[in-house]
Amino acid sequence: MSADKESVTVRIAGEEHTIRSSAEAAYTKRCARYVDQRIHDIKKQVGLLEGHKAAILAALSITDEFFQAKDDLEKGGVDMASTVDGLAENLEAAVAPE
Repeated sequence: MSADKESVTVRIAGEEHTIRSSAEAAYTKRCARYVDQRIHDIKKQVGLLEGHKAAILAALSITDEFFQAKDDLEKGGVDMASTVDGLAENLEAAVAPE
């Protein structure tokens, strides 16, 4: 990520938006495509829906996805710590003098 902010124009839900960000332009465009696709998917599932309502549902859906991924990572960290502890115990037992 660069320290300087640059402007990038993206299209979300049929509207152009200029985003100023210190992230690289390609990353900002990737994020915008993700949001645009989520809004498109929600409108496809629900049918006729006002733009701001579709955006709110997309934001909730993306937030849910984020929290689930975060929980999985945290759980994975706990599982990993438990596995490492078990391996350490096995190693200690294997090299302990008899």
